Amino acid sequence: MSLPMPIQTARPDGPHFPGASELAASAHPTRLAARLDPALSAETLVKLQKCSRLHPRLAELLGNDDVDLNHIGCRPDLLRGHDPYRAALLAGSIWHARSLVAFVSQPELAILVKRIGVEAHAFGIRHLLHAVDKRLISDPEKLAQQIEYDGHACLGAWLQDSSATERNRVLLRLPEGTAAETPAPEHWTDAGQLLSLVVAHFETETPVK
Repeated sequence: MSLPMPIQTARPDGPHFPGASELAASAHPTRLAARLDPALSAETLVKLQKCSRLHPRLAELLGNDDVDLNHIGCRPDLLRGHDPYRAALLAGSIWHARSLVAFVSQPELAILVKRIGVEAHAFGIRHLLHAVDKRLISDPEKLAQQIEYDGHACLGAWLQDSSATERNRVLLRLPEGTAAETPAPEHWTDAGQLLSLVVAHFETETPVK
């Protein structure tokens, strides 16, 4: 009498493991390029990410030993599936809210809003009481750059309190080399408060995934 064949369960690196698919499909293309070949075109990278058969291997390259695929896909990430770049802009807009309210010139305001978006501009002003930077930056281009920089740095500092898996689920969706990877000491103090406001805002919306 032959014994029944054992049931094959999905392994973390298997083709049907949801964690591998999430990590591979959602990673910023520059992350893949850094691990495969920086010379790869954006079109090629997108094709690789769309190939579900490659997801386990791509996830392995992206996560190394810092990501536990067993815990990905079981629950939403720390940003409830929302764009981390958007989260950085919202946090940065609060950080520089004093500068935002000082913009009254329509031409300069138009330049700023074109860079950071209407949502971030309004969000920062709405949370003026939580503004951090006391400087007033009058140049719209410089202010937009600082909003991006300080917002990413706050996001990175906030993520440091989480596990490597949860941290990388967010960071890998950002381009290589943002301030989220190297937050400065001054960002650690206020990052928690600013990101709590951002996450609370996200929770009022329908989660992306």
